[in-house]
Amino acid sequence: MVASASACVSSHTRCLAWNEPIYDAAIAHPRCAGQHVTMSIESAADLAGMQQVGTVVALAIAEMKAAARVGTTTAELDAVALSTFKRFGARSAPQLIYGFPGITCISVNDEIVHGIPGPRRLASGDVLKVDVTAELGGYIADAATTILLPPIRLSATRLKEAASTALRAALSVARAGERVSVIGRAIETEAKRAGFAVVRELCGHGVGKEIHEHPSVPNYEDRFSRDVLTEGLVIAVEPMLSELPSTAVEANDGWTIRTRNGCLAVHEEHTIVICQGAPLVVTAAA
Repeated sequence: MVASASACVSSHTRCLAWNEPIYDAAIAHPRCAGQHVTMSIESAADLAGMQQVGTVVALAIAEMKAAARVGTTTAELDAVALSTFKRFGARSAPQLIYGFPGITCISVNDEIVHGIPGPRRLASGDVLKVDVTAELGGYIADAATTILLPPIRLSATRLKEAASTALRAALSVARAGERVSVIGRAIETEAKRAGFAVVRELCGHGVGKEIHEHPSVPNYEDRFSRDVLTEGLVIAVEPMLSELPSTAVEANDGWTIRTRNGCLAVHEEHTIVICQGAPLVVTAAA
């Protein structure tokens, strides 16, 4: 689940808010109120709550991945996540908070994020992104992954591997006391090394009590940002890479964001808790 408007978070980092027109990205959006909130683990109950909702998100993604095959509709995949949520009493945070017309965001090929589930049938070679954000007991966790449908293109494999490597690199430097910008530096370094580009208009964000909270977590190094990672801080780290350099544009449905030039895009994401050492990944598969 992607954030966030610069006016809500930082005067330097330009990222898009949920359902915010791209041409208004620098203007505060009324749905950005949560970005003045910062979720930090302050008790054992907080940690347990984040781990519980993170487990639901991880299970939903695993079950969607198992159900993804050529001929399946994106609405059918969305129903898989709904079934997972119901088993645990969880709710779709985007639907709950923003009125998103689906349980999860499902994006295909050049669609980067926020795709609406519907009658579209998955086709051979599709690059599928599933982005799951759940609320349970007042806590919210957010994760995403890219699924490649056969026959798998070499270019798509390389792009997905680059995003996964970028996410691992970001988590390896996400430590208490470091600046938030080290995460973006790690992500962009890995993307460039593999010959790909980060989607600069979209970024990670704080999460936990709201979907989108402070701080903004760009996928490139924002040298002007002074935000520091503090112990217990909860953030979503989410590399979004495109096959070629491209800006992000909003589709006519008012939600889906895709690459302007039509090139492939991928998305990997985890919700983490910042620690003195390696971060705790609450959305990691069990």
